[in-house]
Amino acid sequence: MLIRHEGLRLKPYRDAKRKLTIGVGRNLDDAGVTRAEALMLLDNDIATVRRDVTRAFPWFPGLDPVRKDVVLDMVFNLGLPGFRRFNKTIASIRAGDWENAAREMLSSRWASQVGKRATELAAMMERGKYEI
Repeated sequence: MLIRHEGLRLKPYRDAKRKLTIGVGRNLDDAGVTRAEALMLLDNDIATVRRDVTRAFPWFPGLDPVRKDVVLDMVFNLGLPGFRRFNKTIASIRAGDWENAAREMLSSRWASQVGKRATELAAMMERGKYEI
């Protein structure tokens, strides 16, 4: 009944009172989302990114878990088209040249935009260890 009356909208929109709304009348301005809902969305997004990266880069499944997480983090942030522009980084990852991959990551405009995130990810790429 509620779906019939409220409608189901899969993208955010402004309702009649100009409140940002999504789904079946979920008022994001006032109610937001719960932590559990945010983490569920993140899990779904990570699964999508992992699927897309695996399809785009046949070498990805062969990476160790830390370096997989670095690539996933970058693709999550940049989008797959943005990550694809990291030609030298990608070539270094494919070759297992972790030091150069990290150097290329840090020499990018992205690194200057995201700061500490890039520093942490580059260290993880180079060492193969979580730096958190």
